[in-house]
Amino acid sequence: MNRKWYRYLISFFGALLIAIASATPSQAHWADLSVAEIVVKDTQTQMTLTFPTGLVATADDNKDGQLSSSEVQKHQAELQGFLSDRIQLTDDNRQTPTLTIKPTDIGNLPANLKAQGTTHSTLILTYAWLQPAQGLKIDYNLFVPNVSTARCVATILQGGKVEQRIFTPTDRLFSQKSISESSVWQQVGNFVGLGIEHILTGYDHVLFLVSLLLLGGGINYLLKIVTAFTIAHSITLSLAVLNLVTISPRLVESAIALTIVYVAAENFWRKDVKGRWLITFVFGLVHGLGFAGILTEINIPPSQLPLSLASFNLGVEIGQILIVSTVFILIQKLVKPAWQLKLRYFLSASVIAIGIFWFWERTFLAV
Repeated sequence: MNRKWYRYLISFFGALLIAIASATPSQAHWADLSVAEIVVKDTQTQMTLTFPTGLVATADDNKDGQLSSSEVQKHQAELQGFLSDRIQLTDDNRQTPTLTIKPTDIGNLPANLKAQGTTHSTLILTYAWLQPAQGLKIDYNLFVPNVSTARCVATILQGGKVEQRIFTPTDRLFSQKSISESSVWQQVGNFVGLGIEHILTGYDHVLFLVSLLLLGGGINYLLKIVTAFTIAHSITLSLAVLNLVTISPRLVESAIALTIVYVAAENFWRKDVKGRWLITFVFGLVHGLGFAGILTEINIPPSQLPLSLASFNLGVEIGQILIVSTVFILIQKLVKPAWQLKLRYFLSASVIAIGIFWFWERTFLAV
C-alpha cells in the first residue's frame, strides 16, 4: 500500500475512535427550548406553554414523554406547586395570582406551540388576579438544570400589542414597563445573542468552518470564505424564515453533516485554496436552512420578523467571525509549519468521522 494512503488510514481510524468516543449525539434545537404565548388581560394572564416533559417527569406516569389529560388531572396539585415556584407572576401592587393548569388539544395549537415528538408537553396556565394587574412582572425559571443554553421564547400579547421575549437562566425577568420603554433594543439584543449562541453551540457549523481553514491560506482566502458563507446563508435563512422555501429539517440536518464530511475529505487531496469560496457558497446555502430552524420554530409575529431576522443574522455573523479569526490565528501563529500537515490530516479525519456519525444519526435515528 502506498505509504501516503497508509498514513491517511491510520490517521482516520485513530481519529475515528476518538471521535466516536467523544462525539455527543446531535440534538434538535427543541431539546432545551420552551415556547410560550402569554395573553395579558386585566384580571387574567393566560400562558400556553410548551416545555420539556423531563422537567416534570414524575407526572409522566406512562413515561411516553408527554403529559396526557389524565396525568395532568391526577398530578394537578404537584404541577401547580412546581410551576408556581418556577414561573412567578406579580405586579406593582404585589398581587400574587391564583394558578390553574389545564391540558390542551394539540391539534388546535399553532405550529410554534405544538409539542415536539415525544419530548415536550403543552399546558395552559391561567393566572387569575383579584384586581386588574398593573405593571406585570414575570420571573421565569423553568429551565433544564445545568444547561446554560436553555431558553424560553415568549410572545406576549396585550391590548393589540405584541412583544417578543427570550428568557434565559441568566436573564429571567420580564417587566411590562421596562419592555415597553426599550422594546426595540431589547428585541435586537435578544436575537443578536440568540444568533451568536446558535452558531457557537452549533458544532456542525463550527466544524464546517474549521475544516475550511485547515488547508491554510492567507487573509484574502479568509475574507473570501467568510463573504461567501455570509451571503449564502443569509439568502436561505431569509427565504426559509419567510416561508418561501420549506425543506424537511431532517433532510437539511443530514445534508449539513455531508457538507462537513466533504470539506474535511477535500483537505486530503486538494493542493491549494483556489476557488474554494465557490464550494463554501454552495454549502453555505444548506447551512442557512439549518440556521433558520430555530426562527421558524418560534413563529415570530410578522410585525417583528424583519428586525428579528436581521438581528439574528447579525449575531450569526459575529459568531462566525469569532470562530474563523480564532482558528486562523491558531493555525497561522501557534502551529509550527512542520506540524501543520499532520495536524490537517488528523483533524480532518476526526471531522470526517464525526460528520459520518452525525449523518447516520440524523438520517436513520431521528424521530
